[in-house]
Amino acid sequence: MSDINLAVLLARESIRLDEKAADKKAAIEACGRALVEAGVVEEAYVPAMLEREKSISTHIGEGVAIPHATLAGKEAVLRDGLCFLRFPEGVDWDGSTVTICIGIAAQGDGHVDVLAQLAQILMVPEQAEALRNAADPDTVLRMLTPSPANEGE
Repeated sequence: MSDINLAVLLARESIRLDEKAADKKAAIEACGRALVEAGVVEEAYVPAMLEREKSISTHIGEGVAIPHATLAGKEAVLRDGLCFLRFPEGVDWDGSTVTICIGIAAQGDGHVDVLAQLAQILMVPEQAEALRNAADPDTVLRMLTPSPANEGE
């Protein structure tokens, strides 16, 4: 397993816990805007995120989607980074309800390690639920920071 620290890729200001979106397109665009505002990607990354969603859903279960771009979007990535957007009212994602979108931008193959680490955290229903209910950005950062005490659970 990689030693990428997800919390290092996620700026506190890129954690937004009270977002609203009419549909998954709007939710993906909100993730893209958050990544642009964080200085992680250029505007051209956002359409590449929407294109990725057309080819394969980024919904991974447990109310979580991980929008990211197609290979064509890589040119618009300035540095690796994440955003964490919670939609308390939920967003219809092809018949499933998504409440958390974790937008990913990575140069090279960095997204593979990031996706693997996110999957490890989010496949545990209790951890996914705790993230959905996080009251503040610090809680989100703490949950995404590996800790020796949590390993092997």
